[in-house]
Amino acid sequence: MTAENTADNTADVKTAAADDSPLSALRWAGVVAVLRAPSPDSALAAVDALVAGGVTGIEITYSTPDAPGVIAQVRERHPQALVGAGTVLSADQAKAAADAGAAFLVSPGSTPGLVEAMLDTGLTVLSGALTPTEVMAASALGVHAVKLFPASLGGPGFLRALRGPFPDVPLVPTGGVNAGNLRDWFAAGALAVGAGGELCSSADIAAGRWQALTERAQAFAAALAEARR
Repeated sequence: MTAENTADNTADVKTAAADDSPLSALRWAGVVAVLRAPSPDSALAAVDALVAGGVTGIEITYSTPDAPGVIAQVRERHPQALVGAGTVLSADQAKAAADAGAAFLVSPGSTPGLVEAMLDTGLTVLSGALTPTEVMAASALGVHAVKLFPASLGGPGFLRALRGPFPDVPLVPTGGVNAGNLRDWFAAGALAVGAGGELCSSADIAAGRWQALTERAQAFAAALAEARR
């Protein structure tokens, strides 16, 4: 990371608390755990483990049973966490997540009708895109940030290349992000990152390996702090 990038990241952290834009909380969280669990109870235990390790950005995907109910319980158990809904595929899901207290909504794609419904909730909205054309389309629909997915296909270099034509579009890469390359993603211009299997693997959640989740969360939190220096 260059001195200029380091200074920019430090400035982001210092101003995040005072920034009341829709993306300020997401920028402050830095890392969002993309959680897919086989049951509500395992989802809650996974969130407990992640928060204990220092990761407070939590995306409860709709592949988790009773995702809205989990979101509501996470808000009660961890008021310091930034909790949202992921894999939002319908207007009904968007509304249910909003009613449960979600702070943000994430969709893997950017269809106009779905994006409109998500924006109508008044929550922070991230919709998925990969190619330059898709980034343009998502941005034109008015989303607050674009979820670059699957980011593993291009890596940090691809994100950096997109920053050229889209310097003002907030990009949140998801897929292929781990503690070892997290610094590279932020140096390339990520607003925040989403991390699924590398942070909270479905296998560990199904097996109840909560300490493993906490240890990985600690590694991500340490990498985020290092990236922001």
